[in-house]
Amino acid sequence: MSDAARNERSHRDGIRAVAALAVAVVGFGVSFGVLARAAGMGSAAPIVMSMTTFAGSAQFAAASILSVGGTVASAVTAAVLLNARYGPIGVSVAPSLTGSGSSRFLHAQLTVDETWAVAAEGEGRFNPKVLLGAGVTLYLAWVGGTVLGVAFGDVIGDPSRWGLDAAFPALFLSLLIPQLRDRRAIGAAALGAGIALALTPFTPAGVPIVAASAGCLLGLRAEAGTGDEEEPRA
Repeated sequence: MSDAARNERSHRDGIRAVAALAVAVVGFGVSFGVLARAAGMGSAAPIVMSMTTFAGSAQFAAASILSVGGTVASAVTAAVLLNARYGPIGVSVAPSLTGSGSSRFLHAQLTVDETWAVAAEGEGRFNPKVLLGAGVTLYLAWVGGTVLGVAFGDVIGDPSRWGLDAAFPALFLSLLIPQLRDRRAIGAAALGAGIALALTPFTPAGVPIVAASAGCLLGLRAEAGTGDEEEPRA
């Protein structure tokens, strides 16, 4: 992309890029609001969580763990592990963010998978205006959907009646499938699934997903260590 094209991209380009996706985000927000209320989180907590966390996968994980009797510690740990990917994402975007500390904080809060993707301009550069336009659009859709789910949860009724209880596994399956591009990724997924299945009958809710995530991270570290040892022999 040329420098001129980069400079021409604005907030509106970000809004247009995620407009269709925002409709789906509203639906997921409604699902989270209903599930969170059914899990005993009350009315205010799900909305505050959406406003401050703004991470659907982590929030679904926390609500699902709490809904089956898991501890708050397990729910928080699972959410933190799922959001660990935002560490490298934030590092990649940081050099493109300028301005005051409050401006950088706002852009950082709105940096999620989708906004990161649409704001990318190649060569490690990101357009802050596009990121802000896309981020505000998705943020309003997510928080608005959560409010609707909480407000009309009684009308919607049991989430399983409408299939909303399937939102959590469906979301993670959609996140997983695109990552299964090689044998290493497939092996990590199989390892995580095996750990979770093995622990589910014997451990408190939430522990299997935490252990599965930790197991995958340990496997990645071990493989990286092996690669470092073998490099001098190459």
